[in-house]
Amino acid sequence: MEPHLTVSVADEVATVVIANPAKRNAMTAGMWRSLPGLLAPLAADPAVRALVLTGAGETFCAGADISTLREPGDEQQALAVRAEEALAAFPKPTLAAIRGYCVGGGSQLAAACDLRFAEEGARFGVTPAKLGIVYPASSTRRLAALVGPSTAKFLLFSGELVDTERALRTGLVDEVHPAGELDKRVAEFTRTLVSRSLLTQAAAKEFADGRTDRDAHWAEQARGSGDTAEGVAAFLERRAPRFTYGR
Repeated sequence: MEPHLTVSVADEVATVVIANPAKRNAMTAGMWRSLPGLLAPLAADPAVRALVLTGAGETFCAGADISTLREPGDEQQALAVRAEEALAAFPKPTLAAIRGYCVGGGSQLAAACDLRFAEEGARFGVTPAKLGIVYPASSTRRLAALVGPSTAKFLLFSGELVDTERALRTGLVDEVHPAGELDKRVAEFTRTLVSRSLLTQAAAKEFADGRTDRDAHWAEQARGSGDTAEGVAAFLERRAPRFTYGR
């Protein structure tokens, strides 16, 4: 099977699967290159309200395909950064569902998601120091914002792998679940996500990610969306709200 990314949509949730089983789902140059183009139509699709990124089989992503690093290094890193930034900029909630190895480029992609749920036994690492690679500035800042400067330095300086207990304690992941329970929890949680107001989620995502120039934009969106009126009416009428923003 050729390395590839697959996408499916069900119940308003898009699922993107990293598939390169011969190399523990390592990302090839072609896979990095294809991710932004795959995400763009999902971002624009009103039938998609959330996105899950995961790996085929029993591992998430073991990093970049090392054989591709024999090609020009700057070009490979630029492809990875463009893919990471496209994922981080996705305007709807994103969740990485992680089993097995989440290393190098896999951790780069997971960190670009809004949330990370892991299965017990997963292993995490950021490993450029093992290869003499300068980790991208934007990726370093994103990692430090997620786990704090000290943990980011530990991961980057050492290249050591950490377990789910440490990943949870340091904020690298948000939830850890027993073997066999991850898919159930992801399905449950994404059902919750798609039932909530995308207006609230999209604005909160931008604000939490540091945007400081969109207050007026989101105030205008709120005035025109009808989601606030619907949410209040649903609360008073003791029914589930039917939010329409983005549909």
